[in-house]
Amino acid sequence: MVSLESCKLFQGLPVAELESLRQVTRERTYGMGETIFKQGAPGDGIYIVKGGEVHIAVVASSGESRVISKLGPGELFGEMAVIDSDPRSASALAGETTTVYFVSRVDLLEMLNRTPQLTMGLVREISGRLRHFNSQYIREVLDAERLALVGRFASAIVHDLKNPLHVISLSADLAAMPEASLESRNKSKARISKQVERITTMVNELLEYARGSNDASVSMSRINYGQFVQQIIEDIRQELGLRGVTIQVDGAVPPVTVQINEQRLTRVFYNLFGNAADATGSGGRIYVRVKMLGDQVVTEVEDTGAGIAPEIADKLFQAFVTFGKANGTGLGLTISKKTIEDCGGKITVHNSPRGGAVFSFTLPIQPD
Repeated sequence: MVSLESCKLFQGLPVAELESLRQVTRERTYGMGETIFKQGAPGDGIYIVKGGEVHIAVVASSGESRVISKLGPGELFGEMAVIDSDPRSASALAGETTTVYFVSRVDLLEMLNRTPQLTMGLVREISGRLRHFNSQYIREVLDAERLALVGRFASAIVHDLKNPLHVISLSADLAAMPEASLESRNKSKARISKQVERITTMVNELLEYARGSNDASVSMSRINYGQFVQQIIEDIRQELGLRGVTIQVDGAVPPVTVQINEQRLTRVFYNLFGNAADATGSGGRIYVRVKMLGDQVVTEVEDTGAGIAPEIADKLFQAFVTFGKANGTGLGLTISKKTIEDCGGKITVHNSPRGGAVFSFTLPIQPD
């Protein structure tokens, strides 16, 4: 139990004011779980916990009552509704058998008018309470955002794993057929191995994005870009063929030398072709063009879909931005942009005169 004058709000008051305070203060006792005041009730006065525990609770959007604060002896509550005359923004309940000091709104306002010291004390109490709730709110918002982020990453992984897992399943079925030839089984084995490597790369990139890594030590190697692109298109053509999507290469791919991380750039191609296939659907077509432009090699991937929606065009490469897809989180293009920039290039997007989307990225040509 605490005395009235030992409460922080009333410490240092003149003796005459303390005596006036005692005369207008009433003690009230509540049993465990009993309501002291309800959310929405008018502000009739302030309360100070003399002994016991008070729970401050609000009704959430779900209709459930949620305790947001627990107060012990000497702590003040109910002051906001007294000052601004608005209804109570929360309910107060006794967490156990509790005794409180009660000062009516009329008596409190009279004391505030004649005692500046009490006014300043109340302002400090309110300021401290607001800081506490603000800090608590920020923590809860951050926790909620972390949970949402985990859900988005889980969704991204599940979405991106579907295609390689489908290829692995189909290849395993073909290899297990009794009439399958040795050559067919070896091809299925190689296809499965490549998809497992692809899954590993995908997961590693997602983890890298989650950590916010800017590691400059990513392994780079000089390769023949023409051979690299032709091999990737051959692999992807088989996969998209199962979805009824055709890939058409316009012109020859120049055999220039570039310096890249093969696994990460492969992931870029799979992202762009996968998005294009989603946009076109069965019966669609994807055009690929690779050309030299000064000291850069430019790769364009055009689809026959509906093009990029205006409301998303300026933020398409931001994390978790997606539009018009049943699945996916928009992480693929964010990771692709980082990969291209790490290789010294740039990636852009625009709509073609034919109506579809055109993703274009550059890579520096390395001297032989």
